Amino acid sequence: MKQQLREQLKRQLKADRQVVIAAFEADGKPEKLLRSLRHSVDAVLAGAWQAAALPADTALVGVGGYGRGELFPYSDVDLLILLSHAPDAATREKLEGLVQLLWDLGLEIGHSIRTVDECMSESRADITVQTSLLEARLVCGDAALFAELQRRYREALDPQAFFHAKTAEMRQRHAKYEDTAFSLEPNCKESPGGLRDLQVILWVAKAAGLASSWRTLATGGLITQTEARQLMEKERAFKDIRVRLHLHAGRREDRLVFDVQTAIAESVGLQATGSGVHMRRASEYLMQRYYWAAKTVTQLNTILLQNIENRLFAQASEAVAINPRFNEVNGLIDISADNTFAQNPSAMLEIFLLMTAHPELKGMTARATRALWHERFKIDAAFRQDPANRALFLRILQAPVGVIHALRRMNDLSILGRYLPNFRRIVGQMQHDLFHVYTVDQHILMVVRNMRRFTMPEHAHEYPFCSQLMANFAQPWLLYVGALFHDIAKGRGGDHSKLGTVDAAQFCHEHGMAAEDSALVVFLVENHLTMSQVAQKQDLSDPDVIQAFAKVVRDERHLTALYLLTVADIRGTSPKVWNAWKGKLLEDLYRITLRVLGGEPHSADRELKNRQQEALATLRLYGLPPDAHEALWQQLDVAYFLRHDASDIAWQTRSLCDRLNSDKPVVKCRLAPIGEGLQVAVYTPDQPDLFARICSYFDRKNFSILDAKIHTTRHGYALDTFLVTEQNFAKSYRDIISLIEHELGELLLSQAPLPPPGKGRLSRLSRTFPFQPTVDLRPDERGQYYLLSIAANDRTGLLYAIATVLTKYRVNLHTAKIMTLGERVEDVFLVDGATLNNARNQILLETDLLDALKV
Repeated sequence: MKQQLREQLKRQLKADRQVVIAAFEADGKPEKLLRSLRHSVDAVLAGAWQAAALPADTALVGVGGYGRGELFPYSDVDLLILLSHAPDAATREKLEGLVQLLWDLGLEIGHSIRTVDECMSESRADITVQTSLLEARLVCGDAALFAELQRRYREALDPQAFFHAKTAEMRQRHAKYEDTAFSLEPNCKESPGGLRDLQVILWVAKAAGLASSWRTLATGGLITQTEARQLMEKERAFKDIRVRLHLHAGRREDRLVFDVQTAIAESVGLQATGSGVHMRRASEYLMQRYYWAAKTVTQLNTILLQNIENRLFAQASEAVAINPRFNEVNGLIDISADNTFAQNPSAMLEIFLLMTAHPELKGMTARATRALWHERFKIDAAFRQDPANRALFLRILQAPVGVIHALRRMNDLSILGRYLPNFRRIVGQMQHDLFHVYTVDQHILMVVRNMRRFTMPEHAHEYPFCSQLMANFAQPWLLYVGALFHDIAKGRGGDHSKLGTVDAAQFCHEHGMAAEDSALVVFLVENHLTMSQVAQKQDLSDPDVIQAFAKVVRDERHLTALYLLTVADIRGTSPKVWNAWKGKLLEDLYRITLRVLGGEPHSADRELKNRQQEALATLRLYGLPPDAHEALWQQLDVAYFLRHDASDIAWQTRSLCDRLNSDKPVVKCRLAPIGEGLQVAVYTPDQPDLFARICSYFDRKNFSILDAKIHTTRHGYALDTFLVTEQNFAKSYRDIISLIEHELGELLLSQAPLPPPGKGRLSRLSRTFPFQPTVDLRPDERGQYYLLSIAANDRTGLLYAIATVLTKYRVNLHTAKIMTLGERVEDVFLVDGATLNNARNQILLETDLLDALKV
């Protein structure tokens, strides 16, 4: 009989589910699907409950989302089995049978078995239990027992304590998601501005007895009918996305990860448009809609929670006048009249300026936020052309404190996008370049934030050199303008640096900025990628490279501004992109260029002499004999000294001065002076496959190579230096140093055959947005060497795969600059070799490299 019932309920559940999903695919109504799935499960639970034959004084209660009356396709069915007293042995056996039956039916249940007393005790100790009981619903069983639970729960519930607990929980959840709804892979349930934020509003309102739905919130005066309608629309949109995520994944899935964004977009009827550089993916349209919806929820969430808090705590609201238009109320800025913005639209910028002038203000009142949100459409062409409004906007950028808070609030409330229409176009716009982890607008604001931090004494320890330069930079607000416009033309097709200069020049002209200041802003927008490309891809020991860069920047002010913007920009792309090595390259380029701009010629002879003198001074501190360096240095050419810092020269000289003709490989390792990673120096008789052999070792150890300098001495020894990094270096660097020196030395001595390079695995992000690898081989300007530029998706073993191809063609490597940009690498190698003198061989080399880059 039990087996027959189980099969019957199982068939019923499966058939109902198929019908419900088919109906959703036909009409696209998520609320109908959620209700229908709940009704289906209700019916199956009732049948199982009846078959379990539990005592009459027990009840089956739905809690959580299921209790609320919603059931997503693969969500848990949260159940409370409510008892009037502790169960006896027979009842326990029946309960176990019921739970087993529910699992056998294929229901993902989350269940608890408690008496009323136990429910009350648990709810006092755990806010999660208290929240789930708030939405409890009787499915079947003893109605009187359930009524008793509700009565006691209501009597014990403290709405004020519940409000504090849920808002604190929300803040913690937001922090987990970096306090932004604009993650490129948001969680539609848990991320800021998502479904959970909407649920928090209804929970605290219901606990306070103020409302139980959006409509009752509106009739109770907590929000307007328009706001209620907006919230219902956004809730429906998020539910629709979550339903589709579950159905697409075939399991519970709430994250809009890259892999599924296109499929979800196409399922709601969105299609890609354009082609080539002008193409916009269907997923971009979906995500931009998502971000706009999340922004609306975030704003209305702020308004509603403030209104509920005011009702709950009946706070005294004594207003202190700031000026005729604004007051301070309980540490928040408020408008003096409901029609302040309607009567005086300029006040929509003035309120942000006042908040920079009064940093003690914690935010805006719900009334001010709501009025600003509804009146933002008054920011039109006439508003933007008003000289008074232009002056207000510049004063916000020029404020001594609070600039980034003002810009972020303006963006959240859609004021910034209304005032700068081109900025509005990039709000919520995704970037599929494999290293930006923020939408374009959030990246821009992150860059401005990084600029601001250079001005703050409390952050001076992070980037001391940048803070020092910023402290001496006149009118730092010009840098904020440059940062605001540096990526504003993303997504239009073409070179966004060139297109952005038009917007920047127009802004500067319209806002009456001096010609010199305007020229600086336009220069920054046009050249914001130049310094990083020179530092990370070109040979900084080449005087011609430095002279060409100095000609671009022209003077110290432009150089300093570009350096500060470049550091802030790279740091604002992703936590993974910036590292100490990139910081050193940029600082080296800045200092060398500054000397050239100051009239000091950047000659190889002068640089050679300076580095040798510094290295000798360091060697004297080591206590070495005055002539200890001579034998080694006689075997080294100018290129070696120009490509190594004085500290590196001294370290290698000290390590090798007594092993000049060693027949065994010498491997020395130390913590990198830049404060990140390890420096590894290899000294051994040269061999054709040496670079590949060393790379094979680092590949096997999962070390990332950030930089490689390859040098051959006059007497035929290789002196190669690598900068490598790995996550756990800091924890046990002494052991790792000893291990590298021993194992790499043994590997080079053994002359074992090189293992074939593995193809490696691409990351999930790289698989979703594959990057077409490119190989470019061309002679340098002097015709002495070749520059080999490679761009590809990053993966383990990539550099080793490249090295094996170079070995195959007997290509000699002199330097390798490894630039990792999130999931993408752009490497530049300085090479030569007799093979490269033949055009056919060059084509074959490029073809084999492209094949090695494929996965």
